[in-house]
Amino acid sequence: MIQLFTDVAYAQTAAAGAQPSFFEILVMPAALLVIMYLFVIRPQQKKAKDQIGLIESLKVGDEVITSGGIIGRVKAIAEGFVTLEAGANTFLKIQKNHITGAPKAKPEAK
Repeated sequence: MIQLFTDVAYAQTAAAGAQPSFFEILVMPAALLVIMYLFVIRPQQKKAKDQIGLIESLKVGDEVITSGGIIGRVKAIAEGFVTLEAGANTFLKIQKNHITGAPKAKPEAK
């Protein structure tokens, strides 16, 4: 009876396979890095570039939205700061890098 279990145990051990080559070992990490660059890093760089372009193109009278969700109209631009008018006689001084974009246009009713 014990002979049966030891035969089964020895039958389950696999023979040692061939070692992968150095090239095969580097293919998977390299492919992973390429995929990360294409799907994570590159779009993030593009978004940052667009954000810088938006901030540099700000002018008085533009309607913008902040990272906190405040929508306002640009009243003054200073070094690193923007003064927004968020309502009647409500002025907010915020940093330029907190401006995330322009509010989406509302579709016109027909």
